[in-house]
Amino acid sequence: MHTIKPHRTSFQTTTHLTPFSDMSNVIVLDNGGGFIKAGNGGERDPLTVIPNCLYRPLSSKKFLHPSPTTAAATEDLTSAAVRRPIDRGYLINPDLQRDIWNHLFSSLLHITPSNSSLLLTEPLFCLPSIQRATDEIVFEDFGFKSLYIADSPKLVHLYEASRRPYGLVSKTQCSLVVDCGFSFTHAAPVFQNFTLNYGVKRIDLGGKALTNYLKELVSYRSVNVMDESFLMDDVKEKLCFVSLDIARDLQISRKRGKDNLFRSTYVLPDGINHTRGFVKDPDEAKRYLTLTSVTPPSSESATHQSEVLEKLEDRKRVDLTKNEFDLTNERFLVPEMIFHPADLGMNQAGLAECIVRAVNSCHPLLHPVLYESIILTGGSTLFPQFAERLEKELRPLVPDEYQVKLTTQEDPILGVWRGGSLLASSPDFEAMCVTKSEYEELGSARCRRRFFH
Repeated sequence: MHTIKPHRTSFQTTTHLTPFSDMSNVIVLDNGGGFIKAGNGGERDPLTVIPNCLYRPLSSKKFLHPSPTTAAATEDLTSAAVRRPIDRGYLINPDLQRDIWNHLFSSLLHITPSNSSLLLTEPLFCLPSIQRATDEIVFEDFGFKSLYIADSPKLVHLYEASRRPYGLVSKTQCSLVVDCGFSFTHAAPVFQNFTLNYGVKRIDLGGKALTNYLKELVSYRSVNVMDESFLMDDVKEKLCFVSLDIARDLQISRKRGKDNLFRSTYVLPDGINHTRGFVKDPDEAKRYLTLTSVTPPSSESATHQSEVLEKLEDRKRVDLTKNEFDLTNERFLVPEMIFHPADLGMNQAGLAECIVRAVNSCHPLLHPVLYESIILTGGSTLFPQFAERLEKELRPLVPDEYQVKLTTQEDPILGVWRGGSLLASSPDFEAMCVTKSEYEELGSARCRRRFFH
């Protein structure tokens, strides 16, 4: 299972805000559909990053709590069952989320909620019923003394503006945050630290859907991996990349032998010698990087003939006793879905068109600034060549008089949390929160108005 090793570094050396006087008592919780990032406000990195789920390995009769040690090489996660409290970005199982948070607060963070404030991230356009359920968990079940709810784009914008105090984002206080997360992808305009909800555009496609698509491709062509969520996440992270020229790469992927620069072998865990899967030849897996300026000549008939021959050869060559499988065009067809969801049968625009629609929803005076201040965040932006491909797709759709500039975060998975940590260290943070007594007196709906949701 994928985890991140956090580093305890104070934010005071990297920001220009005055630290919150009691920031050690502010817990920043980026509650993503894939991972929970949690730690103290004012720190540069979270104390812990854990999967937002319970899992049950074949060796266990009950579901286990996730922890940073879950990724230990001694643990076999083959065919592990998974239960997630968040589906398609929204909380669907409050009891399960409460259980995971209880383990997080008591066993990993070792905090007393009644003495702590909570900064919690929540997806855009969250339903009032889900907001009420979240408030009940925070105030009634855990008894936090105060709560602040923030959306992801706002926090990403805040962090990027603080990183470059003399940059365009900081000077104009305007940016377009493109968040490719676990559940879905958003293009969200942010102006003066407020997300412009009327301009937000969404693609119902995220890291989970890409992993599921990779499962289907591999199961159809090689070996059944439909129950291998953790394993296929690892395959996706290590081997998938974004194609800069899809037509060219499809031609190359049909070649046989060493001429196929995309062929890479992934070795499955055997439960004896190794309990984690791995790439057989990491150097071979990176050969595609030499393709930036190569366009192989190939006639359509020759391509078709080689494809037929390869299929026949593959059928003879497949050895079901082998504990490994090869990937070729799956490596770039999976991330391709972000740019062309129609290929998956989804009636939605691709990412470049989604960004243009988000910008066009805003005032015309903001258009040039938004195109020049596009911030990429979220785990799916980690695919190699992601930014280059997006810029290539975006340029023809944007008026010539506008510049297009994409900013990639140093760690897209932690970008939202770092923005939250920065906000929690602000001297104004305490006044922005809703206290437990206010919640008990006014109720959830009245209190939520303070967060401009």
